[in-house]
Amino acid sequence: MLGVIGIHVGSQYLLNPAANIHLVALFETVTRFAVPIFFFISAFGLFYNLDLSKPFDYQAFLRRRCKAVLIPYLFWSLFYILHDAIYYNYGAPPLFYLLKLLFFGLAKYHLYFLVILLWFYLLMPLWIAIVKRITSSKLLFLMVIQMAFDYFSSYSVTLSSLTYTLPEDSLLRWLLEYRLNYLVLHYVFVFVLGGYLALHIESFLDFLRRRRMAIGLGFILSLIGLLCHYYSVVLIKHLPAEAAVNTAHQLSPIGIIYTVAASVFFFGLFTFNLNNSLLLKLLGRHSYFVYLFHPLVILYLHLLLDKLNLLLTAPNAIVFYLSTAAISLMFAVIFRHLGERFPIINKLTIGSN
Repeated sequence: MLGVIGIHVGSQYLLNPAANIHLVALFETVTRFAVPIFFFISAFGLFYNLDLSKPFDYQAFLRRRCKAVLIPYLFWSLFYILHDAIYYNYGAPPLFYLLKLLFFGLAKYHLYFLVILLWFYLLMPLWIAIVKRITSSKLLFLMVIQMAFDYFSSYSVTLSSLTYTLPEDSLLRWLLEYRLNYLVLHYVFVFVLGGYLALHIESFLDFLRRRRMAIGLGFILSLIGLLCHYYSVVLIKHLPAEAAVNTAHQLSPIGIIYTVAASVFFFGLFTFNLNNSLLLKLLGRHSYFVYLFHPLVILYLHLLLDKLNLLLTAPNAIVFYLSTAAISLMFAVIFRHLGERFPIINKLTIGSN
């Protein structure tokens, strides 16, 4: 959640033509684990709580997942559509355009996470079959296949050219243009990895205990590799920082390695070192609401800066980030308390009572 806020605050900071490239790297590159780790965590939680010795009740599973994800997704999508229609004076979107927004997760720039997650849920019997049969060597092979697919999807000139030669209102154009918003193939490996580690939790925890130094070193080296990718675009190819961000991302080969290293590193860190932190427990309890709500805070904080005639300089960007997280957390706490009195609030906003 904190990483996602960093990425979105970084997008605001990039609007500054004199943006500090090192702070951009912190906001937009160091945080790149946040997107795929979302699916790693989801898969881990699903398989950790799944008894594979019993028949899988697909309908009951979908009912629970619809309550936890689909209902909040629809609520927040409609909320942002209504808010933006009023704020930007768009008016109500036509029905066909509304369906497009909902299908691709376009109501707000962060909601596509939930669309991909819903597709993962719909395909849960497939993931169960794969995770039950996969081995560590097959996982490594799957990672290589993932790297190849993501590289093609991210960097293929042919695919990009094909996409933008299609008519703007064609379904095929939308399916290709917004493929990152729904196509689970971009994150299959990290999802299966989360499920695999959940099924082998005791061995995984033992590995985390015995290999702490190696895990930490692997995380640092993978981060250095990703940052080298970023800085090579800025300092060697002399392209803008935005181009570097769009090149050195989580779907690049080094980005996938960084994802794996970060997932394992942070799992060990939170399990053995930070598990008693009251602040982190507070953030964890309210992270779902903060994730769903924070774009609204970013918008109005940016408006405040404009009214105060303040540029989003490096110091202001750091304050902006901390303020976004703190204000979003404050609203999360308020709404959780309101939801205890009026359960419909929690059901709609975070999918729980």
